[in-house]
Amino acid sequence: MLKHLLAGASALVLVAMAPAHAATSAAVNPLTAPWTGPYGGLPPFDKVKVSDFPSALDAAIAEARTETEAIANNPAPATFENTIVAMERTGETLNRVMSIYGVFSGNLNTPDFQKVDQEYSPKISVFADYVAHNAKLFQRVAAVHDGAEMAKLTPEQKRLVEIDYINFVQNGAKLSEADKAQAGKINERLATLYTTFSQNELYDEEHDVLIVDQAADLKGLTEAQIAAAASEAERRGSKGKWAFANTRSAIEPLLTYADSRSLREKAFRMWTTRGDHPGAHDNNPVVTEILKLRAERSKLYGYPTYAHWHLANTMAKDPKNAMDLLTKAITPAIAQVKVDVAAMQKLVDAEHGGYKLAAWDYRYYAEKLRKAQYDLDLNQLKPYLELNHVREAMFFAAGKLHGFTFKKIEGVAVFHPDMSVYEVRNRDNKVIGVWYFDPFARAGKNSGAWMNAYREQQKLTGPVITIVSNNSNFIKSEAGKPVLLSWDDAKTMFHEFGHALHGLSSDVTYPGLSGTNTARDFVEFPSQFNENYFSTPEVLKFLVDKDGNPIPKALIDKINKASTFNQAFSVVEAEASAIVDMKLHLAGDATIDPKAFEKQTLAEIGMPDEIIMRHRIPAFGHIFSGEGYAAGYYGYLWAEVLQHDAFEAFQEAGDPYDPATSKRFHDTILSIGNTVDPAVAFRNFRGRDASPDALLRSKGFLPAKSFPTKPADKK
Repeated sequence: MLKHLLAGASALVLVAMAPAHAATSAAVNPLTAPWTGPYGGLPPFDKVKVSDFPSALDAAIAEARTETEAIANNPAPATFENTIVAMERTGETLNRVMSIYGVFSGNLNTPDFQKVDQEYSPKISVFADYVAHNAKLFQRVAAVHDGAEMAKLTPEQKRLVEIDYINFVQNGAKLSEADKAQAGKINERLATLYTTFSQNELYDEEHDVLIVDQAADLKGLTEAQIAAAASEAERRGSKGKWAFANTRSAIEPLLTYADSRSLREKAFRMWTTRGDHPGAHDNNPVVTEILKLRAERSKLYGYPTYAHWHLANTMAKDPKNAMDLLTKAITPAIAQVKVDVAAMQKLVDAEHGGYKLAAWDYRYYAEKLRKAQYDLDLNQLKPYLELNHVREAMFFAAGKLHGFTFKKIEGVAVFHPDMSVYEVRNRDNKVIGVWYFDPFARAGKNSGAWMNAYREQQKLTGPVITIVSNNSNFIKSEAGKPVLLSWDDAKTMFHEFGHALHGLSSDVTYPGLSGTNTARDFVEFPSQFNENYFSTPEVLKFLVDKDGNPIPKALIDKINKASTFNQAFSVVEAEASAIVDMKLHLAGDATIDPKAFEKQTLAEIGMPDEIIMRHRIPAFGHIFSGEGYAAGYYGYLWAEVLQHDAFEAFQEAGDPYDPATSKRFHDTILSIGNTVDPAVAFRNFRGRDASPDALLRSKGFLPAKSFPTKPADKK
């Protein structure tokens, strides 16, 4: 199971592990102990302390190293069982430790844990390189890959061997020992830089806050937004004032609804300069060094650039294919943005504003334009988007589409009292997983929203059910008051829940191929697909106000009519980030000045002045807090092509919940993990390769498709 940890490993430094830290007590370390309790064991969040991590990591790495050496030095000829399966069975203790390590890194990143992270992220990298560049281990993997036994293996077993072999080769297993050593030094340094980047970004998110002294400055905001800001101010010791945290969930609503232009500008500048302040927490020099090291390592591996290396084992295969898609999407979007900006500027002029629309004005005037063109104010929807109702709507859609049921369970250890935990069963009433929900922003928690797998589904040592979580950063309301979401935040809940459903649907044998362990430009496909169900009539019935009234039909009609409004803005801000990401990693070993590079690249694509890229470089954690999305942010658009095309299969069937189509989607996409090549998996579902036309239709760039007024005849 070590491949979950080692997928990005690239080098070997054969050094002795540091002496183990003294145990925190005579008791068994809760991090290394097997998980106990129901559902095959659950994470012991209530028992773990930061001080447990050093000794646990030292012990788990040493154990995994011994297990790896036993496989590599096995005198028997290499077979699928004694090499490939043996690798799948190794590192269980380390996987448990790393699962909770990741929880602390993303959710409980306190100063004391940050010290542990700075010390141990390089050590984890060293061990990853030891495995990835273990010559004897690779020889055994290659022997299975190239041997006669391959012909006798099942398709899933063959896929596992192929993935193992590709990972070893792509991560430098064939390098000379000198080059492995150099790559190892690079990886060790990169691990430190990734931690530094993440902690710098988190520092600005926690320490920069917008304090408002005068109630008059809050005009335009809803009562719920104002109350949440008052609560945040009190939490920060400024009772009687209003505070806006430096998080997307706090800032975007302010930019959308605050009448005060100066307040919008202050909020915008605070949010968009995270990691971009000279001094100890400046991420610009960190980015420059990361890019240099990635380029150097990629050349060692035999690739012209990092982008070529990172895309070699994805659906796109080559940076050119990714860039072609990005260009195809952003060109019509920029043209539409210019039309929208001109209409917004007319609104500014009609109000005698006396200024040119700026980036901190865009969301505010987009909402005014939406109201003018469609008589739709998205704030009208907030009373119907109470957090618990949205969660129940997600459960309903998952039940109707996939046959899943969710039952809240009590008495389970959590890492914060705001969390809730649910047992998940399939349509056969079989328990398939446990889902943790962590909705609110707090100190030490990364911004944004995400899904984690605490444990992968597998049958090798099982059956073992998966444990997954969804984490968000909604602003907590006053005690007893409902938490009302924006339309976009509610849709994001469906997106992240789609990742969880992907993991919960997994039905494979080997943990290395389980759940969401797929190509980066495929993994966002199921999550984006699930967004479609947020606006289905069946789900909207669950979205009621405090008196139990559903969203009025007239308002729903307006939402549907305005469905493509401002889509160009979303495309431009996201795809600009993807293009900058790709070009940064196509620049080779050039010394990059992030500010200059960002400015020049955006100018080259004709980026409108009124929009900035969704993630500015100094706070682009997707690509600089690790390597998951580096040269891979395009994957969101690639997956969006897949999901829109896939959803049109349901339109052709006449029902978004069509049982036959849903079963095919489950059997060919959701349940298979990485047991099938993603391109083949999509063809198995759709009968052909994906077409970008469905994506362009969804954005309003081509004529739209819709569900028939009557369900299509089933044959």
